[in-house]
Amino acid sequence: MKLINQEQVAKNMGSRLIKNQIFKGLFLIATSIALIVLGILLYRIFTQGFSYLTADFFQNFASRRPGSSGIKAALVGSLWIMGVTIPISLILAVGTAIYLEEYAKKGRLTSFIQTNIANLAGVPSIVFGLLGLTVFVRFFDLGRSILAGGLTMALLILPVIVVASQEAIRSVPKDMREASYGMGATKWQTILRVVLPAAVPGILTGSILAFSRAIGETAPLLVVGAFAFVNYLPENVMSTFTIMPIQIYNWASRPQLEFQYVAAAGIIVLFIFLIVMNATAVFIRNKFQKRY
Repeated sequence: MKLINQEQVAKNMGSRLIKNQIFKGLFLIATSIALIVLGILLYRIFTQGFSYLTADFFQNFASRRPGSSGIKAALVGSLWIMGVTIPISLILAVGTAIYLEEYAKKGRLTSFIQTNIANLAGVPSIVFGLLGLTVFVRFFDLGRSILAGGLTMALLILPVIVVASQEAIRSVPKDMREASYGMGATKWQTILRVVLPAAVPGILTGSILAFSRAIGETAPLLVVGAFAFVNYLPENVMSTFTIMPIQIYNWASRPQLEFQYVAAAGIIVLFIFLIVMNATAVFIRNKFQKRY
């Protein structure tokens, strides 16, 4: 006795194949539109701004004259901000991930903390800017400084790095931990010499992607008090500053056509930074993903 009606199967498969082709075509069209728009955007940016990428552009400060404008102050300011953001966010995030995965007892409180960390990763960046304004600028009286901006950006990317670090630590095989314990190592020795080295690729990949988000953020630092026009270099972490996205917005908002080309040159510089950081993350992932 045949349990499968071949005619019904053939009939259903025909309609399903047609639906599959329709949705495949729709998804291909959606992807093509996105790629076309991105290609047009990149073409316009590079054709307008490439001629302005000269040595003077990197050596000059912002100016009211398009031909004399440069990205020096904004570039150095972004490096200062990232110099504060990266170590603070990395130390706090990895420490939090280690505690939640290796030390914290599984229960309602731990689940509540992890749920809120995951939710914080989706909070709009302007909310972190308001938090930084309230806590760092006003309560701790850090003013409109690089330190206040760096701490605010560290809070912004902290949840993303915590989640990525937890996943990386969780992916380390239990056999490696048990082998370490069997050799007489303590829990901290196992974490330091076995778990962390194995989890470093995943931690760094997630962290670099978070850093690339931070270097392109504008809203939190505008709320904290970053300047739109700066013609000097920061001297220390308490100095005032500007960053590349804010400087680019300042140029793009000016009515002169030449400033649009200067803004395009600034976008290219920022784009190169993002490409390098994301390429580094991809390289680390491909190099170490088959290690364990």
